[in-house]
Amino acid sequence: MGPEMRMPLLRLFLLAALATTAACHGKSEGVVQVRVIGADPKLADPAKGPLGSGDAVLIDNAAQGLVRFDARGQIEPGLAETWNVSDDGLSYIFRLANGNWPNGRKISAQQIARMLRRSIAPSSRNELKDTFGAVDEIVAMTDRVIEIRLRQPRPHLLQLLAQPEMGLVYEGFGTGPFSVAPAREKSVIRLKRAITAIDEEKPEREQLDLGGSTAEKAVSAFRAGQVDLVLGGTFADLPIARAANLPRRALQFDPASGLFGLIPARASGPASDPEVRQLLSAAIDRDSLVASTAVPGLVPRATVLEPGIESYPDPVPPGWAATPIADRRPALAETAKRLFAGKEQPNIQVALPDGPGADILFRRLSQDWGALGIGVERVGMEETADFKLVDQVAPSVAAAWFLRHFHCGHSPVCDEKIDECSFPFRSVLTSDSWRDRPSIAASPVTRSTDARTRTPRVSACFGMVQSLNGLRATNSANVRSSSSAPSRLIA
Repeated sequence: MGPEMRMPLLRLFLLAALATTAACHGKSEGVVQVRVIGADPKLADPAKGPLGSGDAVLIDNAAQGLVRFDARGQIEPGLAETWNVSDDGLSYIFRLANGNWPNGRKISAQQIARMLRRSIAPSSRNELKDTFGAVDEIVAMTDRVIEIRLRQPRPHLLQLLAQPEMGLVYEGFGTGPFSVAPAREKSVIRLKRAITAIDEEKPEREQLDLGGSTAEKAVSAFRAGQVDLVLGGTFADLPIARAANLPRRALQFDPASGLFGLIPARASGPASDPEVRQLLSAAIDRDSLVASTAVPGLVPRATVLEPGIESYPDPVPPGWAATPIADRRPALAETAKRLFAGKEQPNIQVALPDGPGADILFRRLSQDWGALGIGVERVGMEETADFKLVDQVAPSVAAAWFLRHFHCGHSPVCDEKIDECSFPFRSVLTSDSWRDRPSIAASPVTRSTDARTRTPRVSACFGMVQSLNGLRATNSANVRSSSSAPSRLIA
């Protein structure tokens, strides 16, 4: 952010992947013009499906959840004015502030509890529902008090509740902190709020116009001084901003955790053979790929999980990761000859988004895999492919979110044993369905204090999760930031 921009005006939940970008000028007079790369924002119900980038920014600012992020990324009160966490981490009690919905109806704990249960129910299409698998109950204790009871401690629960997917939209309305008002342009939403400082007699009014735009139009408008702030964008859009010769420090990158890489898209063909997947993964020149982005502070890595995840061992990189790409290519060529002896060399179909950044990635894959005599065909994200790009920011640094992309409910290439081990981390369960799975009770997240019975199970599960990297990984790269902030992964 530029030094003159008022950070409290709009919390920057930047939804981009490898190259989340924010371009900003100084504060405009009057209404601040903000554009999000993507479709026009709408106040959508997160339980009805995935949010667009503009939807998420709008919900963040106009339909807060129990808690929200402040301008520094720290948790602050939202609908809940206070909260307490039990010593064992299994109970979160929230006290709601007195307030009404924009239609005048009083906000009650019973109503909010129902909305939260609906968001994480098995039938919900909320993208974060799997990350709330440890939730046992959400109950209204009084008209203003809600308790979330957990089966296992979840240190990152508040961070999950602050995500836009957990924003609370009631009959098309939210509770702020900004209110929605008509704007001059049909495709733009006016957000406004009044802030009263202790030493000021009159409240200060903040207003902004929020709209969606293509990357080309947004960057052009910013450069022309017609837009004050541009949010969003992915690695596919980054070359557009690079080519615009923006002012120094106008282009900002947020360090974040997540996944960026290729995952199997069908159970047949090259994606079904673990040796082929390992060959393709080892053949990618991650150093060159990372260098092509010119994003400061990024270094390559080749694992699905990142180091430092609480209560989880650091992932073990594959054996070839320490060998420079030039030194491992001869052995990879021999492996390719063995795997495809007497067969026609495969043609790998890869689903990638549109955009110049994706063009660079495709050329990188074509060069690296082509060196082994393997062809690469690019298809659209909605078309049938052997592998597809996953490019998502993690809502919290927890194993559950990373692993859910590879369990049998999501990936056509999967391992039921790994699913069983990671089940408590990622599943949305009713109390009854949890009790119906006694075999899971000895999982690594069990409440049992008997280390003698738990340790063998933990070791076995950790070993299987580690093997997931070789089982499923055909990674374009795996990147983390060298800063102390949460790292952005390419897995």
